[in-house]
Amino acid sequence: MPGRHTEAAFEAAIEAYLTASGGYTTGDRDAFDAERCIDPPTLLAFVKETQSDEWAYLESLQKDKAAQTLIDDLCRALDSEHEGCLSVLRHGFKCFGKLFRAAYFAPASGMNPEAERRHAANRLTVTRQVRYSPRHANTLDVILSLNGIPIVTAELKNPMTGLTWRDALRQYKHDRDPADRLFQFKKRALVHFAVDPDEIYMTTRLSGRNTHFLPFNKGRAGGAGNPQNPGGWKTAYLWEEVLERRSLLDILARFIHLQVEEKRLGNRRSSGRA
Repeated sequence: MPGRHTEAAFEAAIEAYLTASGGYTTGDRDAFDAERCIDPPTLLAFVKETQSDEWAYLESLQKDKAAQTLIDDLCRALDSEHEGCLSVLRHGFKCFGKLFRAAYFAPASGMNPEAERRHAANRLTVTRQVRYSPRHANTLDVILSLNGIPIVTAELKNPMTGLTWRDALRQYKHDRDPADRLFQFKKRALVHFAVDPDEIYMTTRLSGRNTHFLPFNKGRAGGAGNPQNPGGWKTAYLWEEVLERRSLLDILARFIHLQVEEKRLGNRRSSGRA
């Protein structure tokens, strides 16, 4: 099918850049737990490498149940209304009285070799065509994960197939259920991109047909869109600059914030996060 091949080629080119130059490895879509929306083998490998003492303590208590216990407590924190994905990545989570880190961000200085080692041990993965829910057979074009925890999703379209970013928007609004754990606000993926070779749009919260997308474009000659890119696609800055390893880790560490808004409904107040 020529159309599908062309769209797959767009996916493959992005994956190839991220794995060759962006600091990522290719994720195993078969290892992705669709029920819990994490990649357990990647998370466990990261913990064992960076927190061997804490892991040994847990293993001494839980024996062959240590891995399942750790994953259970991680998911409990991710799904908590008081914690969630960003909090877990920044502050870790508790398991049997020990604090386990889900990520290590750049230390303030290079004077601590151990902090540098742990920061370098972060595992960023790019996984294509992922089945992300046990309730249906839908797949997502791309999921980017940090140490097994999904943080970015992307639907990719190529005009050569007759589809553009507008079709990706419609897909997110009408074919992606906000009730699926991957899309539940602040519990898993933190941002969702609709991408084609010319333009990018993004949202941080899926709300069905009411989902609000914002342009994530550079602008062109004082207007919308993106300037020409002599070296490739107009939207290559997304994976070459924004999603590059150091850039994305810095964004997660310092530049994403949850904002609580209060709205008055008649004589009542309701709060929501955005």
